[in-house]
Amino acid sequence: MSEDDYCLIDATRPPRADGPPYADCVLCREPTEYPESYKGITLCPVCEWQEAQRTACSG
Repeated sequence: MSEDDYCLIDATRPPRADGPPYADCVLCREPTEYPESYKGITLCPVCEWQEAQRTACSG
């Protein structure tokens, strides 16, 4: 059984930007690592880590 069998969370990440302009974090409004043109939810590294901690699957 693999790790994916236990966790059903879709952890798809947007593509990383090569340079500015960067998208704003939807939680704290800080710049993210993702391009401004990306449509969807973008989180800065700090909020991304905190969200991962909050939603981590416990097995």
